[in-house]
Amino acid sequence: MKRAASFIVFIHFLLYGQGVQAKADISYKIEMLNWKEVNQLVPKYTKFTVMDVETGKRFKVQRRAGSHHADVQPLTAKDTKMMKKIYSGKWSWKRRAIIVIYKENWIAASMHGMPHGGGALQNNFPGHFCIHFYGSTTHRTNSMDLSHMLMVLKASGKLDDYLGKANPYEVINAYVAGFKQQDVRITSQASLQKVRWKPILQKVENVRLSRLELLPPEDLKEEISLDVPAVVDWYIEDRGRQTFSGDIHLVRFSPTDPWKVDSEDFLKENHLP
Repeated sequence: MKRAASFIVFIHFLLYGQGVQAKADISYKIEMLNWKEVNQLVPKYTKFTVMDVETGKRFKVQRRAGSHHADVQPLTAKDTKMMKKIYSGKWSWKRRAIIVIYKENWIAASMHGMPHGGGALQNNFPGHFCIHFYGSTTHRTNSMDLSHMLMVLKASGKLDDYLGKANPYEVINAYVAGFKQQDVRITSQASLQKVRWKPILQKVENVRLSRLELLPPEDLKEEISLDVPAVVDWYIEDRGRQTFSGDIHLVRFSPTDPWKVDSEDFLKENHLP
């Protein structure tokens, strides 16, 4: 899917209304290239720059391996230090929306921040980490990791479009993934109400949607309100594990409008402040 999605970003741009401003000395196009294209464009041992979407911070990496996605390592100890700073000083499996910059290409992507496996560079990074592009898969599945996919969409500017067309079950999965990744943009876009998300998301150590009862999406074409039975397992800071078993309420204002989760009800039912 060559250049499946792209948009122009100029010298100063405000990232997704969250008050984070990044700067560049040129205008550029961000492309959502398919993994098959990227795999050819940045082969093994290619060096490129990673820019974090939220902060605008950059560091350099080298691709070392990976057939389903790119296994990469920070290039130097200085790059490792910058990457760890992006993750607030703690290595994490949390996904983050990034832009991969290689020559004239600015490519939407997603990374996690956990060193694992082997590493070969003298960079103070104990292993490698993974970068996913549109169409990348994990080693164990033949499909895209949902959280990585959402971050790629976010980096490409296509998250709103995806959620605007998503069926209610896709919206719920994205909404819960937003909690898991502590991502304000994802939860905000899937939510009916405006919420001060940051203090809530900071308390969520992990979450898993362990059951979701489905109806065929074609049966919901004319519905504007829906209660979806679900089981959600939470791990909350200073509280530990808790389980929610009940309905997730979704609404839309017309059959052509996007589905939204009733966050006021959801947060109350899940005892989240």
